[in-house]
Amino acid sequence: MEDNTPNGFAMILDNTVSEDETEVDAHPVFGTEGEMWELTKDEGKLAVDVAYNDTCVFVTTTMAGAVADRIEVFVHDDLLTIRGMRRDPLEDEKDIMHVHNECFWGVFSRTIVLPTEVKGDLSQATYKSGILFIKIPKRKADAKIPIRIVEE
Repeated sequence: MEDNTPNGFAMILDNTVSEDETEVDAHPVFGTEGEMWELTKDEGKLAVDVAYNDTCVFVTTTMAGAVADRIEVFVHDDLLTIRGMRRDPLEDEKDIMHVHNECFWGVFSRTIVLPTEVKGDLSQATYKSGILFIKIPKRKADAKIPIRIVEE
């Protein structure tokens, strides 16, 4: 029996807003997230900035060279996962000998624990000029939880 319960929320950046900007809202994910990704030991790690205010958590990362339709963002409970791929502009050249090699090309990912509970289904992501910006509304926790007393 197949379990069709969403295990998180995903944002696949394939809706182009303009020539250099892509924007998408979260949608439920069924099954295993990221089934299209083949993980390798050479996978790069992504640097991220995390900030928040009273209503939202904001995550920003630079992803120069990443292809928008190969970027995936998943929110599951308090975890955020970002996956993508950068194509090496020299991959078609023959007999390349690097003198200096600091840039990472290929598949990359990053999973972080968010600082508070969030509403993953209301998340939004925008990719513009090599910068991914994610906005995730916070889930408000009730400060007071009434407890009913039962007399035995």
